[in-house]
Amino acid sequence: MRLWAALVALLLTGCTAAAPAPQGEGRPSLAVTVVAGGLDHPWDVAQAPDGTLLTDERGGGLTAVLPDGTVRPVAADFGDLFALGETGLMGLVLDPGFEGDRRFYTCQGRIRGGSASIAVITWTVDRTWRSATRVADPLLGGIPVNQAAGRHGGCRLRFDLTGALLVSTGDNALGTNPQDTRSLAGKVLRIDAATGRPARGNPFVSRPAAGSPYVYTYGHRNVQGLAVRAGGSQVYAVEQGTFRDDEVNLLRAGANYGYDPVGRGSYDESVPMTDPTIPGAVPAVWSSGPATIATCGGTFLTGRRWGDYDGLLLLGVLKGEGILALRLTADGRVIDQFRLPEFEGTHGRIRTVQQGSDGDLYVTTDNGSGTDQVLRVRPRS
Repeated sequence: MRLWAALVALLLTGCTAAAPAPQGEGRPSLAVTVVAGGLDHPWDVAQAPDGTLLTDERGGGLTAVLPDGTVRPVAADFGDLFALGETGLMGLVLDPGFEGDRRFYTCQGRIRGGSASIAVITWTVDRTWRSATRVADPLLGGIPVNQAAGRHGGCRLRFDLTGALLVSTGDNALGTNPQDTRSLAGKVLRIDAATGRPARGNPFVSRPAAGSPYVYTYGHRNVQGLAVRAGGSQVYAVEQGTFRDDEVNLLRAGANYGYDPVGRGSYDESVPMTDPTIPGAVPAVWSSGPATIATCGGTFLTGRRWGDYDGLLLLGVLKGEGILALRLTADGRVIDQFRLPEFEGTHGRIRTVQQGSDGDLYVTTDNGSGTDQVLRVRPRS
């Protein structure tokens, strides 16, 4: 029995070959429809209170999908966009007070005077969804970027349940960044979206000599998903790994998630994603093992209409092409995993999964060459 229990635990926490979920009582069949097409690497999607969807493309550009189905480009100035490799126009999120202030935020590569960085920028959009204007440029700047290749730029934006803005960053393929608490790379940052200052309660605010006051967690490689769990304070980071592991991590203020790729050289990707020899390194709640799938965006699916899918953590899958579902206990242990059958061999690489304010699931594909789509997913009635 002990051996069987150990094998079950291994399968739940370390196997990427999760089977598609069998259809049965309580498990919904899903209807998938295209709401926008002809896009090129759409990175994120957000839904406004009026039902409008806003999405961005890595190479620059904003698109709105109105409630009546009209697809409309949103004029915006991306003349300073730094788009190379994995970096460009990336995370996007609406302000919690969007209905009144019309504010949204992007995380993007930016080049000025020949020098590139990553910045969080605040925008407002007009009520007809025709044009967007920068109002805080930047809200937070100086996030390091890999200017030579654009590797590991992050960058996801989400609000936590305290109203602070979370910003995930990649390590820029520089080995010293993840463990350097003074660097903003290889971190999850937490800021006040109204001022751009460090958020209250950040671990280094009262001891700036120990680390940047913006840093919330460190020891990350390339966090490309943030999922806030309803009904509590839990935030999960979805992290793309090396050939050794992809990870999902439950974030805790000041915690070190154990990536230290200095190793035998300047950037040693053979080291573990979570190095157990680092004192206090926090183990992942889910790891892929060496058959990595390139996990990306994450969202919790909530609502009784979803039947047995209610409460699942969904992950976008790039290399492995699909959507992975994890069922977690209240304290963050994985007790089940499977892939959504409707996305097996159908839509290619999935960048973002995000539940909208209407309760539907919205998905962006990441196949390139102008073939990408924003998809709406609903349980069939």
